[in-house]
Amino acid sequence: MENSPAHTIIVIGAGIVGASLAYHLATQGAKVTLIEAQDIACGVTKTSFAWINTTHPAPDPIGQLRGAAIQEYHRLQAQLPGLEIRWTGALTYGAAPVPSAGRVCRSQILDLEPNLKHPPEQATYAAEEGALDAVAATHVLVNGAQAHGATVLTQTQVLGFATQGDQVTGVETPRGFIAADVVVLAAGTGTAKLAEMLGAELPINASPAIFIRYKTHTSLVKTLISSPEMEVRHAADGTLLAAEDYLDDTLDNQPIAIARRTAQAIQNELQGVVSIEPELACVGLRPMPADGIPIIGYLPQVGGVYVCAMHPGVMLAAVVGRLASEEIIDGKVSSALAPCRPDRFVRCPAT
Repeated sequence: MENSPAHTIIVIGAGIVGASLAYHLATQGAKVTLIEAQDIACGVTKTSFAWINTTHPAPDPIGQLRGAAIQEYHRLQAQLPGLEIRWTGALTYGAAPVPSAGRVCRSQILDLEPNLKHPPEQATYAAEEGALDAVAATHVLVNGAQAHGATVLTQTQVLGFATQGDQVTGVETPRGFIAADVVVLAAGTGTAKLAEMLGAELPINASPAIFIRYKTHTSLVKTLISSPEMEVRHAADGTLLAAEDYLDDTLDNQPIAIARRTAQAIQNELQGVVSIEPELACVGLRPMPADGIPIIGYLPQVGGVYVCAMHPGVMLAAVVGRLASEEIIDGKVSSALAPCRPDRFVRCPAT
């Protein structure tokens, strides 16, 4: 099989990861076709809390990637003026001992978040962190890719792959055959099914989480707050966003029930809550590799197929988009992606 540098590339999946890949590939001169079975940013991207952070307990196999995430988003902002990111900083407390780096005391916490009713004695404040509207960001990336010549096909399913020997040569769609030097699988939880069509088994689980959007009449939160009681931030339009763990599918733990309990927690924790009504409460299915580490790189048993499946996808989209595109276009192997290779799961068939 052969994985030589490529210039005609199909990206399957138009969430924020696929959009970032399409943009970065197109800016490097590749002929890119972005294929999406439904609409742009209609999957887990649409239900992402979209916190751009570097926080993770040690050891962290992807620490190099995580550490570059914020810088890479600043780079994208400089390239794409329409990409809006709210760099408000993030205030975290209550779940673990507060490290010395970024530690703030109660008076500083109240300066940052004056509406907190029960400020802790200490918290961690990461001033460099922020969040974005993942749907809007995906559209900006897609538009950027199109400005560099990319073709975007929505409402287009992949029916199969064409191969010559052990090399993929393109994909079959209802619109006809589309040829490519490389096909990139970036379809979130659908990536495993696409890989299976090529004889590869990738252990990617659909990990559920609750995403909530509230209508409020006041700006309650200045930063992004992550505590045992709530994980909340404001969107650019003023709506309040929250993220919660998925518990089970019982009636008491349906998304709307969790949204109402979270609303009560927000009222208990924040002053000035005149009204807070759930506008949206839904389950998002995150593509979670079995070992928790992203799956990024070429499939070992078939040439010309590159995989990008990961959580957190929003946080890593900018850095992975750049590094993966460099691998695909120039054959420039990234050491930061070394822990993420698919061959840790996939073995070549016996001969």
